[in-house]
Amino acid sequence: MTVIDSSPVKPPPPVDVCVSVGSAHPRPDGQDRYTISEVAAHTGLSAPTLRWYEQIGLMPHVERSHSGQRRFDNRALDWLAFVGKLRLTGMPVADMVSFAELVRRGADTFPERQEILQQTRHEVVTRIAELQDTLAVLDCKIDFYADARRASERD
Repeated sequence: MTVIDSSPVKPPPPVDVCVSVGSAHPRPDGQDRYTISEVAAHTGLSAPTLRWYEQIGLMPHVERSHSGQRRFDNRALDWLAFVGKLRLTGMPVADMVSFAELVRRGADTFPERQEILQQTRHEVVTRIAELQDTLAVLDCKIDFYADARRASERD
């Protein structure tokens, strides 16, 4: 007699629900096996960069096909989107790798991850304020030169 388990299989949650909300995956979960070139095209990262991310531990475990080709899934795409956001914050790669290691270690590291992200957020807010100040200076200079040009045209 053959026993068949008919209980529904719940897919694992996305690596980062904040990044994956509203993001469109090229394929639905369960049919999400991408080659490195497909991931490169989807993310804008080069294949060598993706290999390097895996080599330094920035990527979670990437499955391999029977022929040894990397096979990425939607969780990997979500993770890469999150890494892209971390890159935009200016976070050093070494810190991103440390964060990835905390993720691999599991839920016990939530407080440490939260602290890292709070510190990063503080740095981003500070940088935004600096950029807003810089923008105000640029606007002032642009107005100054526009006024100076109008004045010289009247003379």
